[in-house]
Amino acid sequence: MSSQSASPVIVTAAMLAIGDELLSGRTKDKNIGHLADMLTLSAIDLKEVRIVADDEDAIVEALNALRTRYDYIFTSGGIGPTHDDITADAVSKAFGVECIYDPDAMTLLADMYKRREMEFTPARQRMARMPQGAKHIVNPVSTAPGFVIGNVHVMAGVPQVFQAMIDNVLPTLRTGAKMLSRGVSCPYGEGDIGTLLADIQKLHPETSIGSYPKFDGKKFSTEIVVRAREEMAIHAAADAVSEMIADLDRKGISANPTADA
Repeated sequence: MSSQSASPVIVTAAMLAIGDELLSGRTKDKNIGHLADMLTLSAIDLKEVRIVADDEDAIVEALNALRTRYDYIFTSGGIGPTHDDITADAVSKAFGVECIYDPDAMTLLADMYKRREMEFTPARQRMARMPQGAKHIVNPVSTAPGFVIGNVHVMAGVPQVFQAMIDNVLPTLRTGAKMLSRGVSCPYGEGDIGTLLADIQKLHPETSIGSYPKFDGKKFSTEIVVRAREEMAIHAAADAVSEMIADLDRKGISANPTADA
């Protein structure tokens, strides 16, 4: 009896970036790209990113939509000391639990401010608020912890802190099969290869084929990247792309010197 190889394990994720400043343009997001890079290295597929304002209902709606669809959710922003830092309240509401001043977080912050000879004000105490039952995400930069509840990881919006928290979160996650890639340089523009490339994609549905136009100052060409989780699949599709290019060469098709609309 022949046996079929098991399908590659795929682990999915989404990100919810929170903050009026992101939508107004006052702050340029640096966390989405970093998370995408780190998840790719960890063989976790980032499937969706949403940006919402500091609005509790909007956060709850987005979070409930995402957390039922993907394995892991990562949020950034809205867990600071100011009145508009409402992420902890929104996450608590989404999970139907009370938002509390976590005792361990209160102790961490109180000790830190005592060492710095600063008053532990009510505003600073807000950084200890999180859903009841949540677990801490360690913050080695500024002490105030993020938190995990269910499959949702809630982290700071400040890039340095967000990145440090991600470093602590990633080792705790389940990972999938690593995505492999192979690039093929093509001297033809996308207008010359678009239909042919679509045909190749249909014949190799287990792969993802992307085309990226390039311009060297004189003519356009295309960098074609084939992605898949299995080496045999990626090589078969990439070989088909190489054969497509060779066939165009044999037919004497001239590389398009102008951009395709």
